[in-house]
Amino acid sequence: MSFKKIAIAFSLLLLWVGQLSAIGFPKPEFSVSYSKTKNVRAGDIIDIIIKFNIAEGFHVYSEKSDCAEYNGPIRASIDFTQNGSYEKQGNFRGIGDHMVLEEDIWNCSTGEFTGKGEFRQKIKVLNSIEKIEMLFNGQICNESGCENLRDIALTAPSLTVSGSVVTTTQEPAKTNATATEPEVSDDENRLKDTGSAVIAPIAQNFGDLDYLKKEKIEVKTFNGQASQESSENMWGLFILAFLSGLTALLTPCVFPMIPMTVSFFIRNKNRAIALRDTAVFSLSIIALYTIVGTIVAFAFGANAANWLSTHWIPNIFFTVIFVVFAASFFGAFEITLPSWLVNKMDAKADKGGITGAIFMAITIALVSFSCTGPIVGTVLVEAVHGGAMRPAIAMFGFSLAFALPFGLLSLFPSWLNNLPKSGGWLNSVKVVLGFVELAFALKFLSIPDQTYHWGILDREVYLSIWIVLFFLLGMYLLGKIQFDHDTPNPKISVFRLGLVVTVFSFVTYMIPGLFGAPLKALAGYLPPMSTQDFRLDRSAESDEGVCRTPKYSDLLHSPHGIHSYYDYDEAIACAREQNKPLFIDFTGHGCVNCRKMEEKVWSDPNVLKLLKEDYIVVSLYVDDKKINLAEDEYFMSRSSGKVIKTLGDKNAELEEYYFGKSTQPLYCLLDQNEDLLQPAYGADYFKFEVEPFVEFLKNGISEYKKR
Repeated sequence: MSFKKIAIAFSLLLLWVGQLSAIGFPKPEFSVSYSKTKNVRAGDIIDIIIKFNIAEGFHVYSEKSDCAEYNGPIRASIDFTQNGSYEKQGNFRGIGDHMVLEEDIWNCSTGEFTGKGEFRQKIKVLNSIEKIEMLFNGQICNESGCENLRDIALTAPSLTVSGSVVTTTQEPAKTNATATEPEVSDDENRLKDTGSAVIAPIAQNFGDLDYLKKEKIEVKTFNGQASQESSENMWGLFILAFLSGLTALLTPCVFPMIPMTVSFFIRNKNRAIALRDTAVFSLSIIALYTIVGTIVAFAFGANAANWLSTHWIPNIFFTVIFVVFAASFFGAFEITLPSWLVNKMDAKADKGGITGAIFMAITIALVSFSCTGPIVGTVLVEAVHGGAMRPAIAMFGFSLAFALPFGLLSLFPSWLNNLPKSGGWLNSVKVVLGFVELAFALKFLSIPDQTYHWGILDREVYLSIWIVLFFLLGMYLLGKIQFDHDTPNPKISVFRLGLVVTVFSFVTYMIPGLFGAPLKALAGYLPPMSTQDFRLDRSAESDEGVCRTPKYSDLLHSPHGIHSYYDYDEAIACAREQNKPLFIDFTGHGCVNCRKMEEKVWSDPNVLKLLKEDYIVVSLYVDDKKINLAEDEYFMSRSSGKVIKTLGDKNAELEEYYFGKSTQPLYCLLDQNEDLLQPAYGADYFKFEVEPFVEFLKNGISEYKKR
């Protein structure tokens, strides 16, 4: 047999084997629907939903790929036949596909659907739709080979539209738009090269793409009101700072100086001048600390608050600082300022008069820094995790308490005789504060652990460390543990015994948390229940009302068995499909008040019933740092001009520009047209009351039914 005949026979054999492997490749079964079919008005933005089932053992490629343009498998494409009844809004996108590295063949990643798949195309409805014709092209594969899916005809059903006809002012969209030939808009041209293999168009993930393309986005309102008048204020922070200032007075660096300083002022025989100097001294202390807080407020304003609250760099820094402060309080070393600075201020304070009073206030602040520094640092760290003016208010509260006894004792000198004598109890105060600092250090380490999904400090690990820390604190108060600077005390006072009982009661309260007890009193200060491995009562998320498996549900979870979505697009689509209002929960891993609302308000049976039965819930985490968007979901940030690539940044942008807020929690109720059903609701930071929240949810349902 000649070589030519052998080659022909071998080619025919390969062709026959290839055809044999493709025999029986089942075609996906497609269905086409709309995200909204009732009460559709001209001008509404809705989705064409293309769903399909895939036989077991097969997969269909989506439109996503980081392969070179002419490399890799055949990506999905959909050609839409344009007519005057609708306008396309951007490109179609796959929902629920997974990126898979095709290392052996193409050495690049592609999106794959298994089991079932879904594509969505946003359209602007201009008139009643008789039908929309489409052609789908793609590829289906299994381990034995692949088969092309060529020109599969799909038809979207008719759709009746109410309202006047909207005439288009745009040029007709291209009918051959695919993932490899995206429609380019002015906004997309502003995207910067970020080094990725593909720079995708601006995502249509905030519902209405035209809404995002406006130069100025108007915040959503209900009857002209964007959000309810919240009782949120700074009183809680002020009270915390004030108590911290009183605590600082009880430290060994400050308490002995109180009678000395007051005696310095009242020795002046002219009572009026003595009171004047005392007032100047006290006001100088308040001004000094408040100025520090104001500087911090300007340095770390509202735009930096989210970064400070959630990024691993500042939180790890705060953790280290708190550990250092604790070690200082335990007596390992003393934090001091340069002696030349203290001596210089002290020399100017000796001059007397108004100037002397001012410099004496500065001297007191410098000399006491080794004790007050850690407390001031703790207050400031807590303050910067919020609004822009919180540090200034915190330092005003701290300094007011710090200056108060100097002023009062100058007015009433006889009170000096009633002050307790200095002694070993002052060092005990420092040690107790050291244990508290360590507990706070763990809290700040827990925040990046959650936002980056490290999995280091699960709830039971966190609780175990706290239990040990406070148990050791109780043993210290009993006198069973002593540090180098402690004074031996064979007797225990009634007050100290009361502290021992309180600490051990707190330890006992935390122990059931190791087995899944909610510990509502610590809501927000502990990692969420979803991080706990061992729980006696494990309530899984309900599948009631589920439209599809939520994206990101492998990393994000909701409390109390509430079925929640974590992507805005999926949630609004399900709300339309189920004909229910949408409940948006703007939340964060490191949001203390979010956890308090969930534990103290959401856990109420009436609230749970409303959320589970009457709403579609979507939890939008604004601080998540690990979950990355698909490249075709990237978009340009209006505030920073940077390309948004993470789920957390996307949700933060959505909250800021749709609802005019940057704080969490924020709860918003939307109808199917993405309009507010009630003014947005923020947490009450004092009461966390159930009744107002229930009323908020019920009013949203009533308004939804009216529409």
